[in-house]
Amino acid sequence: MRLPASKPKRARIEIVPMIDTVFFLLVYFMIATLTMTRMNAQKVALPVSQTAAAKPANDIVVTVAANGRFFIDRDPVSESGVTAELNARLKKTPAAAVVINCDKDQPAGRFARIFDLVKQSDAANVMVATTPKDHWENGQ
Repeated sequence: MRLPASKPKRARIEIVPMIDTVFFLLVYFMIATLTMTRMNAQKVALPVSQTAAAKPANDIVVTVAANGRFFIDRDPVSESGVTAELNARLKKTPAAAVVINCDKDQPAGRFARIFDLVKQSDAANVMVATTPKDHWENGQ
C-alpha cells in the first residue's frame, strides 16, 4: 500500500510575531524616553520626599535659590516680575507645567510666596520639585 505523497509546504513569513516585536520595541522606547529628563534650572538643594518623580521635559522651572534669588529656567528674574515672565513663557508653550524648585533651606514663607506668584499666572499645572528620600539615605 502506497502512502500519498505530501506536497511540500511553501515557506511563508509570519506577520503576527513581527507585529508583536515592533509593538514591544515601540513600548520599550516610549518608556525609556519618558525616564530621560533634563532639569533646565538653577542648582539648589531640594527637599526630600518619598513620592518624588522625574520631571517632564518641556516644563517651565521656577527656582528660589539658597540666596533667595528667583530664576525661571536659569534666567534671573525679580520677585515682582515672576508672574509676568511666567505668563510670557506660558503663551509660547501653553501646555507646559510649572515646576517650583525651591531650596530646602528657604523658609516656608518664601515657598508660599513663590507658590502664590505661580498661581497668579496662567499656569494650569503646577508641581513641586523634590529629591527622592532614598537618594539622601544612600549618601548621595
